[in-house]
Amino acid sequence: MHNKLILFDIDGTLVWTRGAGRESTRLAMEATFGTAGAIDKHIFSGKTDWQTLTELLTPEPYSPQHIDQIIADYAVTMGRTLAGIIDRYPVQPCTGGVEAVRYLHDHPDIALGIVTGNVEPAAFVKLEAAGYPREWFPIGAYGHERFHRNDLPTLAIQRANMHYNTFFSPDDVIIVGDTVMDIACARAAGTQCAIVLTGYDDRALLEAAKPDAIFDDLSGFLAWL
Repeated sequence: MHNKLILFDIDGTLVWTRGAGRESTRLAMEATFGTAGAIDKHIFSGKTDWQTLTELLTPEPYSPQHIDQIIADYAVTMGRTLAGIIDRYPVQPCTGGVEAVRYLHDHPDIALGIVTGNVEPAAFVKLEAAGYPREWFPIGAYGHERFHRNDLPTLAIQRANMHYNTFFSPDDVIIVGDTVMDIACARAAGTQCAIVLTGYDDRALLEAAKPDAIFDDLSGFLAWL
């Protein structure tokens, strides 16, 4: 019986891709839309890929409606593009990540999933490159499925209820991330939020957003849990 559902962000929480994400986004956008807009200046942190596309492409101009219609095809292209280049980058698991997730996966009371701004095909390319087997995360919600990150946790919880044939209330869920956007999406869903300092936002900014706990890395989260 699973009593707790833990939903992980990917970039800066589980994985450091060292530039592979930005470059694959550039290539996938150019292949799909003929442009990547002002991608060199774009801040990805905490956003869905859907939001990123809209911010980069509406000045080009591509309408939000056009992006909505093609986002599923873009997700496939993005996954294929990332898979083709990721071996060129020094991708690493974040400190303590693989060990913590392996332990949690083997714990009978805990269910695992993903909540990420990445499109699903790219999410698993990143995870597997950093040493996280796909089967550790049987459910998730991804950045091509909702525009707003705050809408992803509820979708993931619904899928977890079906997959595990149980009922997780928001009180049973912990979102683990590295940005204030992770805290915001946890609060929107009524879940707990644990933050690790292996990502992109600094401690003062994260503390001001009042997560339930902050840790240097995922080994600290495991001890707290």
